[in-house]
Amino acid sequence: MNYPLRRSCKEVAHMVVAMQDKSLSLKEAAEMRLHMAICKACPGFENQFLTISSAMRQWRNYTGEEDTGNGKSS
Repeated sequence: MNYPLRRSCKEVAHMVVAMQDKSLSLKEAAEMRLHMAICKACPGFENQFLTISSAMRQWRNYTGEEDTGNGKSS
């Protein structure tokens, strides 16, 4: 039986990754939100993915010219 608005964990993980490049449609966003409300694993995956994405963004923008706060000059 096919349930409307029901997505698998694999599909939701794909949506989480795809959100980095494009906006989800209203239907996709509703499907993902519904799944996140009933799934124990997917919200954790989303948090981990967003943390890694943020760290990579910071690393890409790192210039090495920031003060390290250790009192030594480079």
